[in-house]
Amino acid sequence: MPKQKTNSAAKKRFSVKKSGLIKRSKQGRRHILSKKSTEQKRTLKKSSYVSKAQSKTIKTLVQG
Repeated sequence: MPKQKTNSAAKKRFSVKKSGLIKRSKQGRRHILSKKSTEQKRTLKKSSYVSKAQSKTIKTLVQG
């Protein structure tokens, strides 16, 4: 059986930590920033982790 290829889009968006958690960046910081408050933009800078329900799917995409 051939090896599964790593998904290039997922590779760019997610990173798997040593603990097994998957790190991701938050949405909504690309454009239309003028109407968003400074506090909102500041919180969007911070990264977060993927939920347990989605983590198994994303691990298969990232690790191949």
